This record gives sequence, C-alpha cells and structure tokens, in this order.
Amino acid sequence: MPQHPAADAPKATAATGTDAVTSDAATHAREVLVEERRSIDNIDAALVHLLAERFSHTQRVGVLKATHGLPPADPSREREQIDRLRSLADDAGLDPVFAEAFMRFIVTEVIRHHERIRDEGSADS
Repeated sequence: MPQHPAADAPKATAATGTDAVTSDAATHAREVLVEERRSIDNIDAALVHLLAERFSHTQRVGVLKATHGLPPADPSREREQIDRLRSLADDAGLDPVFAEAFMRFIVTEVIRHHERIRDEGSADS
C-alpha cells in the first residue's frame, strides 16, 4: 500500500502554554532548591560549630576524669543521654533511631579522646 508523502515528513507541533508553565515551574523549583541548599549549608556550619563547642567541654571532662582517676566511659550517663536524645528527637519529628546512632558515634569519639587524655597523662608520670 503506498504511503502518503506527508507520512515521512517530520511532524510539527504547535507550542502550547503547557511548555511555558513547565519551564516556569522548573525555574521556580531550581530557585527554591538554591534557597533550601543555602539553609542546609548554614545549618551544617552551625552543627560543626556546636560540635566543636561540645568537644571543648568533653575535653575538659576528659582531663578531670584523668586527673582524678575516673574511667573514660560512664555507661549510666551514656544511657541517660541516649534516652534523652531519643525523646528529644521524637518530640522534634526526627527519627529516634537515627538520633541514637548519631549520639553513639559522638560518645564513642568522646571516650576515645578520654582514653587518649588518660594515656598521655600516665605517660607523663
């Protein structure tokens, strides 16, 4: 069966208002994305500063523990902190499992610092 000559020609489509709306929506989405990422970057910076402040306090705690022969780890305190953080996370709409894992990571690092402080102090003796 012979084909109509126009069947092989490229099809032209008329531009619709939908294309413009899609483009506007994508542009708006990119603008919102930039704003959200800027907020995330600011929060990340605040978290770094808060962690630095926290670790300056835990370093002093490590020195006190080492000076007075106290153990680097305090399991009951750690459990209280984890329970407290899980509750705070739940109240804030943050996954308590994530909050606990984050806190355990921090506590593990703090204990490592406390052990190092203790060991450096005993090497000086």
